[in-house]
Amino acid sequence: MTDYAAVLSENYPGSLWTLDGDTYDGLTWLSDTPKPSQQELDAAWPAVRQARQDAVAAKEAARQSAMDKLAALGLTVDEISAAFGLDS
Repeated sequence: MTDYAAVLSENYPGSLWTLDGDTYDGLTWLSDTPKPSQQELDAAWPAVRQARQDAVAAKEAARQSAMDKLAALGLTVDEISAAFGLDS
């Protein structure tokens, strides 16, 4: 199911809209620009979803890289977690 709020936020920055619920029928377009069609938003969803998943994966990879580098310096997982509030 398309996350219309995510697609609108990502692909239509600066546009004004409200979404009552999570369906296209709940979308009220407030901007002067043309309202995107449901088909346009549905077609954009896979790319937006992938970008979000990639961002989460990149953040996790960076966290793990930091943990690995600190561990290579001799810090224990407990020390790393205590110092930086990271979960192992």
